Amino acid sequence: MIRLLVGLGNPGAEYDDTRHNAGFWWIDTVARRLGATLQYERGYHGLVARVNRPLPGIEGPIWLLEPQTYMNLSGKSVAALARFYKIAPEEILVAHDELDLLPGQMKLKQGGSHAGHNGLRDMIAQLGSAAFWRLRLGIGHPGHKAEVVHYVLKKPSPTDRNAIDDCVTKSTDALDLLLAGEMERAMMKVHAKPPRPKPPKPARPREAGQPAAEAAPPSPPPTDTP
Repeated sequence: MIRLLVGLGNPGAEYDDTRHNAGFWWIDTVARRLGATLQYERGYHGLVARVNRPLPGIEGPIWLLEPQTYMNLSGKSVAALARFYKIAPEEILVAHDELDLLPGQMKLKQGGSHAGHNGLRDMIAQLGSAAFWRLRLGIGHPGHKAEVVHYVLKKPSPTDRNAIDDCVTKSTDALDLLLAGEMERAMMKVHAKPPRPKPPKPARPREAGQPAAEAAPPSPPPTDTP
């Protein structure tokens, strides 16, 4: 069961639309879906919302969190809230930008390394565990390691932004499954590929012996008028 939903990003208007803030975009969408309002909580160093669980038969609130510590210190915020409410790493889902996936791609997984992502790196250090769940939202890679910092702090193209937003919307369709802890079903929904369009039906072949379409009968010859 997931009790804490985290989105990673950088605070400040200058970062709002940059690729590194894909996790914030996700939490903003979740908050709208759940009717929640994020407010700054000094003790947790972030924007926080408490939401009553929308599923019958499952008790306890859900917490939404956008750390305002800047990306490299994300764990400071996450750990403060998780420890106060006794939330285990396995009950945390963090949404973040992912260089190794193209815009329009996403992956849900549990555990693993930080793979160079400084927000994940600090979360692992502060929580003392890498067992939290990750929703990896693809932003693509600039092609060269030296360009990564500049790339993640830039706005994506309109086409890429639309592709990322589509993933954000699609993944929130699995929100009830995530909150209920039905992670395998949630993964199937998140990873499902859209159905391929059906090819047009070929023209029906003419059966043997069947005459071709009948031609129109010839017009009668003109007659002389008296």
